[in-house]
Amino acid sequence: MAKRQSPDNDSQILQVTPAAAIPGGEFQIRGKNLSRETRAQVRIGDAEAPVIIGSNEFVIARVPEGAPAAGLVVGNSAPWTCDIGIQIADGLHPVSSPAVDSAGSIYATFSGARGQKTPVSVYKIDTAYSARPFVTDVMNATGLAFDREGILYVSSRHDGIVYQVTPNGNLSVFVEGMGIATGIAFDPDDNLYVGDRSGTIFKISRQRQIYVFATMEPSIAAYHLAFGPDGNLYTTGPTTSSFDSVYRVTPEGEVEIFYRGLGRPQGLAFDAEGRLYVAASLAGRRG
Repeated sequence: MAKRQSPDNDSQILQVTPAAAIPGGEFQIRGKNLSRETRAQVRIGDAEAPVIIGSNEFVIARVPEGAPAAGLVVGNSAPWTCDIGIQIADGLHPVSSPAVDSAGSIYATFSGARGQKTPVSVYKIDTAYSARPFVTDVMNATGLAFDREGILYVSSRHDGIVYQVTPNGNLSVFVEGMGIATGIAFDPDDNLYVGDRSGTIFKISRQRQIYVFATMEPSIAAYHLAFGPDGNLYTTGPTTSSFDSVYRVTPEGEVEIFYRGLGRPQGLAFDAEGRLYVAASLAGRRG
């Protein structure tokens, strides 16, 4: 992003990281004359952003509730465009990543504590951000993924079953015996991969043949799976370490470290340009 030019005596923003944040998150701002003789003042649109750390060249500001996706200003600087995430739903308990269908509706779980039967297992959130119950009979619903036909698959970390759910909500068993089944994902050939957090990633063919695809270090929470544009499977699985890895698994099942140094890495996804996003903390800073 190009630097904003301003007179020597004005506040000047040179860099803002990360590129996006949600209310309660933080922006790190680097520049010149940010605080000058007084404490730095930061605004996002019309909302004042509390300053956590402030100096003449470096400021950390917390995103306030209700902040719009608008220009970030420090003192009398020129605005710096930043993206602010909006809340789509609350009252959920997702253990793994949500899933999105071809119409843009979002599916998320209310998983509950291990062995807890919740009134609703999976919610469907439409493009107007209205949530309604979609699945009600899966204990500890965890991983979600759509196949190429638009059928939703739901894993249960309680009974090790992966269920199929039709667009009208009919539920059936697809495969059993998946251990503590957590994250799931489909490869380009529509084979299903299931992460048993106790150390195994299973591969299930369309004919429901089951293979041990790869083995990994057990996770204290869940395995999270996503296929990259290179055809490799990328996985995370938080451990007791604060220096965990993102793993890359080749089509032959060979596991290698893709990135090391994240704290409690969990959900992950690729964008249309092949960039990988991981929900985690980094260098002691929450993600």
